[in-house]
Amino acid sequence: MLLAILLPFLSFMVRGKILTGIICLILQITVIGWLPAAIWAALSLNNARADQRNEKLIRTIKRSQR
Repeated sequence: MLLAILLPFLSFMVRGKILTGIICLILQITVIGWLPAAIWAALSLNNARADQRNEKLIRTIKRSQR
């Protein structure tokens, strides 16, 4: 999460979203755009973590129904 706030573009690149990381870097270069870039990266990271939790729950439920 710290990486997403301090270096938003790098947060995307580490997760394999290269094009999104480049767009975020362009946004981050501007002084005004750094804050939206940091918020975007943090929200994206939270959404990715929530998706992983949901997938794990779905797999667990499917296994318990068998």
